[in-house]
Amino acid sequence: MSIGLQGVRRKAQLDKDVRFNNLFHHITSDLLINSFYGLKKNAAAGVDKVSWHQYKEGLAERIEDLHDRVHAGSYRAQPVRRSYINKADGRKRPLGVTALEDKIVQQAAATILNQIYETDFMGFSYGFREKRSQHDALDALHEGIIRCKINYILDADISAFFDQIDHGWLMKFLRHRIADKRMLRLIKKWLKVGFVEDGKRKRQEIGTPQGSLCKVGNYAK
Repeated sequence: MSIGLQGVRRKAQLDKDVRFNNLFHHITSDLLINSFYGLKKNAAAGVDKVSWHQYKEGLAERIEDLHDRVHAGSYRAQPVRRSYINKADGRKRPLGVTALEDKIVQQAAATILNQIYETDFMGFSYGFREKRSQHDALDALHEGIIRCKINYILDADISAFFDQIDHGWLMKFLRHRIADKRMLRLIKKWLKVGFVEDGKRKRQEIGTPQGSLCKVGNYAK
């Protein structure tokens, strides 16, 4: 983590009401490169049909060009390729396969946003958090059952939460902590870019793609 991002985290910890208005400049070439190497190497390609290994060729020049486009405002998000996986109950869950450059920028944005929101999450929260997994949650649950007197366990789920997120309310929620208009515009690009299904591009008025790296919906959950 860069010294600048460490400063963002310290400020977020010390002042729970502060609004950050200078986040965008933290999207540096170094952060984009680190974000690239943090991606899954053999993940499916999006609508760009570019794989991790293909993008790695000439990486320094590609990242420099991407950085310049992001900061010049000429970066354009590409629609998400929609696919489906089968659920245990027979239904299908939609997944979004993001174009590689969008993955890189989303990962960079998520790294920045996490410095703020990680300080706000409760200790018993495990979903979509850095250095935490479902296995950590199960370990904590096991310890709680062993050490404490437990009368019941409540298992609950918000039905189709990510599919039904209201974009307007999500952006309003983010503005409680983020005042940087460039960062907010970047996030809005990903929300509004839409998806491609069966060769046709469709608008997305509500919801966020499941499978996206910048899980802004989780900050509202």
